[in-house]
Amino acid sequence: MKRVDWNVLDDAARMAVLQRPVQAVSDALREGVQAIFAEVAMRGDAALRDYTQQFDGVALQDFEVGAAEFSAAVAQVSPAVQAAIAEAAGRIETFHRAGMASVYAVDTAPGLRCERIQRPIPRVGLYVPAGSAPLPSTALMLSIPARLAGCKDIVLCTPPRKDGSADPAVLLAAQQAPGVRVFKLGGAQAIAAMALGTPVVPACDKLFGPGNAWVDEAKRQAAQRPGGLAIDMPAGPSEVLVIADAGANPAFVAADLLSQAEHGPDSQVLLLTDSVDMLDAVATQVDAQLAQLPRADIAAQSLSRSRLVLVKDIAQAIKISNRYAPEHLILSVREPRVWLDMICNAGSVFLGDYTPEALGDYCSGSNHVLPTGGAARAWSGLSVGSFQKAISVQDASRTGLANAGPCAVTLAYAEGLQAHARAVEVRLEQAA
Repeated sequence: MKRVDWNVLDDAARMAVLQRPVQAVSDALREGVQAIFAEVAMRGDAALRDYTQQFDGVALQDFEVGAAEFSAAVAQVSPAVQAAIAEAAGRIETFHRAGMASVYAVDTAPGLRCERIQRPIPRVGLYVPAGSAPLPSTALMLSIPARLAGCKDIVLCTPPRKDGSADPAVLLAAQQAPGVRVFKLGGAQAIAAMALGTPVVPACDKLFGPGNAWVDEAKRQAAQRPGGLAIDMPAGPSEVLVIADAGANPAFVAADLLSQAEHGPDSQVLLLTDSVDMLDAVATQVDAQLAQLPRADIAAQSLSRSRLVLVKDIAQAIKISNRYAPEHLILSVREPRVWLDMICNAGSVFLGDYTPEALGDYCSGSNHVLPTGGAARAWSGLSVGSFQKAISVQDASRTGLANAGPCAVTLAYAEGLQAHARAVEVRLEQAA
């Protein structure tokens, strides 16, 4: 990892330190995704079979997971993993249930009531990747808030294994949403299927979940199509920023950096510290721990684009973090809650030496589907509200119209919209 001293850098050099690895969408990738959408639109399930054979190396006639495969999954997952899935699911539900939005109603004038009500998105599509490893944790993070939101139809796509089956741990996690329909489909073709619909795969109203560059581009193209399809958030490589003071444990800090670096070569990890000794100790620990990792080659590629940054003090580190807007922010400092009010841009914050980011990935209860690439300046991680839409309601009596109507008439004429004004005036005249 490259070492830099923030306070000797000019503005251009500071921007370079915070520059994320470029995940450029090549013309070939963009056109490839467009071609997949066109094929799925024209040939439906036949196109999905061809793409599954091409990209996943398996010939499937039936994509949907049936009752027999769901039942068989139980015997294929160890009791320890089953217990961990249930334990994590309980915490995730507890956290997300507590954060559900409340409906409200208020009289804004005598006789005029305004309300805000919540309705579930009718049909949602969840994508659970399985590139280098299956991700039952992502199935939990997506299916549990969808269930709590009350979504009537939940569709989940995950790539098939070489034997044509879905990962059994993913199936057990997906069943946290009773009635979920699981399809053995991966990549951009899965996104196209859920966006467009085929005779087998139903079209969805909103798509959720992480994926590779092809999945990310497919979600973007899906959202640009006419018809109102939505996606959860901008996606990109995973990232963590750690702020550590002189009292932090360098072995802990290094482990946190490596836990994100092993996600993929485009992941980015940053350490900000006001201690030269801490910077040196973390660098030593990173090298030592990296040598022990099965995914060391992947982590090493990520580390080559990452930074160890020396700052003046913790307050400056937090200002830099807010500028970067990390997906994950770890405060490995003494009395971390003292600094929490200064944090305004982060997907998720982890306080203190004993709160590793990996805890949030699996079972603390908060959601691990978070904004990346600086999107934390404006976007939030997934919640139950992500699977719902709010609808405003107004109810005016004659008295309410008499109280608020003249205001509407005046503003309508000010905007030159006479028909708007008359829609109120005819009622005022009738009520007089």
